[in-house]
Amino acid sequence: MAKKLEEYVTSIPDFPEPGIIFRDVTSILGDADGLELAIDGLQDAVKDLDFDVIVGAEARGFIFGMPIAYNLHKPFVPVRKKGKLPRETISETYDLEYGTATIEIHKDDIKPGQKVVLIDDLLATGGTLKAAANLIERLGGEVVRVLVIMELAGLKGREVLKDYDLSALITYEGK
Repeated sequence: MAKKLEEYVTSIPDFPEPGIIFRDVTSILGDADGLELAIDGLQDAVKDLDFDVIVGAEARGFIFGMPIAYNLHKPFVPVRKKGKLPRETISETYDLEYGTATIEIHKDDIKPGQKVVLIDDLLATGGTLKAAANLIERLGGEVVRVLVIMELAGLKGREVLKDYDLSALITYEGK
């Protein structure tokens, strides 16, 4: 019998601090069957969806979003950390557990009215994905679905993204 996607995730107890279970998505990447399950699962989640472009959040959103864009012959747009994109950008700053972070998108990568699928590996607090959605919307795009490999439900990121159609391949109840 075939393994489920969650069986490819390595869980590391007490990392980065006691009581936390770290869910390592790179163990999915390191197994051809796990990677295929992840990409197929994400692609299945958009198979009946009308959309124009895939946006991936740095860095793992690139890894999971790019093959779907390629397979479905859709453009791929990166959302990157501040200072990494060469053309004119707009930026969004959001809160982290300790401090803030800023992400950017090229100003001309999303056209008004475009329907966007936003992809990342993990939904934790929702800060990165909400900031990315804000960038897309500021350029006139519409986020029609947010897709992640894993959701850590205990961190309540789904509440931050309550205005979006959100789909996770794996949901862990804790943090």
